[in-house]
Amino acid sequence: MTSKAYDPGSDGAKMNFAKDMSYGDYLHLETMLDLQTLRSTAHDEMLFIIQHQTSELWMKLAIHEMSAARESLKLGDTTQMFKMLARVSRIFEQLNNAWDVLRTMTPADYTRFREALGPSSGFQSYQYRLIEYVLGNRNTNMLKPHAHMGEVHSALSEELARPSFYDEVVQLLFMTLDGHTRNMPAPQLDQPHAAVPEIQAKWKEVYENIDEYWTLYELGEKLVDLEDYFRRWRFNHVTTVERIIGFKRGTGGTSGVSYLRRMLDVELFPELWHLRGEL
Repeated sequence: MTSKAYDPGSDGAKMNFAKDMSYGDYLHLETMLDLQTLRSTAHDEMLFIIQHQTSELWMKLAIHEMSAARESLKLGDTTQMFKMLARVSRIFEQLNNAWDVLRTMTPADYTRFREALGPSSGFQSYQYRLIEYVLGNRNTNMLKPHAHMGEVHSALSEELARPSFYDEVVQLLFMTLDGHTRNMPAPQLDQPHAAVPEIQAKWKEVYENIDEYWTLYELGEKLVDLEDYFRRWRFNHVTTVERIIGFKRGTGGTSGVSYLRRMLDVELFPELWHLRGEL
């Protein structure tokens, strides 16, 4: 045994980055770690900012994966699509775990900096809105908070003008079972997707003939898995908010917990849930 400090450079590790890209350079760490601008002297404001900034980063990845999954679906590459959908489910598991950290903040902690937030609120997250739009929950009223942001508003509007990921899934469903899409209900482009009996009947046929339609069955379960994690994220959001602010109004003017509880009733892929009572 020796008391001499270990030098990784002696084993070949690069130790001088004066002229080469380092870990911090690649990730732009100096920029990223300089983005936590505190607006109060409250200790817990740092937790609040980092919680929401990291959530936005995970949502950025979720959008990246869902967009690619939609393209893979359209190209018939179900193997890649399944991998991406599984990753999105794990992303929402990660987002769920983050609430446990935020819940260490007490009502007294939050009160010390709440006024510094002004009217800003997670309700205004355009990435969260885009995730909902991609998946099929298309409430056009939710465009209004982004009207002042030209590029963001355009991106959300463009998403509303194209079939959602679930619309593309439904097209595959009808094409596989019927060999055409003439009987497929029209996509609900500019409104939240509501359960359609014809779509539910097709999924029921898949679930009653698993061996024949294994790929569609696996896809259906991947979507249920994704929505399961998404619902947990919403529930944990409600619980965290109620724990910290009770039934006060949200900083953005929403009814707070009451508004979030209303969101718990939203179904992304209703037919896949409703058919379970018929099997």
